[in-house]
Amino acid sequence: MTRLHKTDSHGLALDVTKRLGGFALSAELTFPATGVTALFGASGSGKTSLLRLIAGLDGPDDGSIRLAGETLVDTRRGVFVAPHRRRLGVVFQEARLFPHYRVRGNLTYGMPRAKRKRDTVKGPGFDAVVSLLGIEALLDRLPGTLSGGEARRVAIGRALLSEPRMLLLDEPLSGLDAPRKRELLRYIGQLAKRIDIPILFVSHVPEELTAIADHLVVLEHGRVRAHGRLEELLLRFDLTEQLGGFDAASLLEAHLVGHDERYALSTLRLADGQTLAVPRVDAPLGARLRLRVPIRDVALALLPPERTSFRNQLAATVARIDATPGGTGIGNDEVAENSAVEVGLRLGDQPLRARLTRKSLDELGLKEGMSVIALVRSVAFAEVMV
Repeated sequence: MTRLHKTDSHGLALDVTKRLGGFALSAELTFPATGVTALFGASGSGKTSLLRLIAGLDGPDDGSIRLAGETLVDTRRGVFVAPHRRRLGVVFQEARLFPHYRVRGNLTYGMPRAKRKRDTVKGPGFDAVVSLLGIEALLDRLPGTLSGGEARRVAIGRALLSEPRMLLLDEPLSGLDAPRKRELLRYIGQLAKRIDIPILFVSHVPEELTAIADHLVVLEHGRVRAHGRLEELLLRFDLTEQLGGFDAASLLEAHLVGHDERYALSTLRLADGQTLAVPRVDAPLGARLRLRVPIRDVALALLPPERTSFRNQLAATVARIDATPGGTGIGNDEVAENSAVEVGLRLGDQPLRARLTRKSLDELGLKEGMSVIALVRSVAFAEVMV
């Protein structure tokens, strides 16, 4: 697959502190060189403050920031690279398009001056970005005639055409209705697969991040509560309170392998070879999909049941058992003191979570390492992300 940009193997590394009135931010992080890293946290946790430090819109009181091997900030050595020299593409909650320029003019404004002088607005870079974001039909329109989702796509296109080393998206779905959010999420997901630069996505909405994030940084009161691959953090029972809506679902990745037109279902294949039946997906065969599986729609059995409404019966292994949503993982002897039990499962290398009563746990005799059957309703996959 053709990539729109390339960067070296170094991502973003930072170690910064910043005090804003009574609020103190302190973060030490290393971001991957590609893929989507999500900054997640409640309002006031420090997400936008950290993004502004990376973008150069604010300076840290102390610390350093490095991107692709270059030092952008080092307070001890007096280094501070100006925002316009950092080669970062920044998209804010508002599209901030130039109202007197048509879409084509807004896009070319983001291109390096030398390329604009050579009149390369129809070159491969321009055409590739326009095609990827689906804005071919918008090129001759003024920003005032665009919908919110269209304007955000144009803003992302302008940022990409500046040939950034990193893309920063600050609450880009804010204020959009549900259909426009799904549309823009799909475009951002496609974008992440086509560019070799890191994307930092800031949001406080769990469903947005589970749709596209590869890595997650959880901020709490200006501190990094946790960071790592998204699917691994979803298994951290001690993060339930901080992750909010994340604890209600697991993520699975699969490929589309067929359709059942009679019943409006699609068949997906997981990495371990097992298949799933989901509501029909409008995507080409072979497409890679990400699925949200609500915990409430997962049941467990020791043997495959017969004559059941659960269309998906998946062989799984019990990885962890925890009695409290906010617990850190406990032994089976301690589960008896609580009524709510969460079970972490493995489908090959992919995690899946289930919630059941303590009585069900005792009756099934579940222990870590046991083989079980995970029963998942087909309708549980209503939120299929492409």
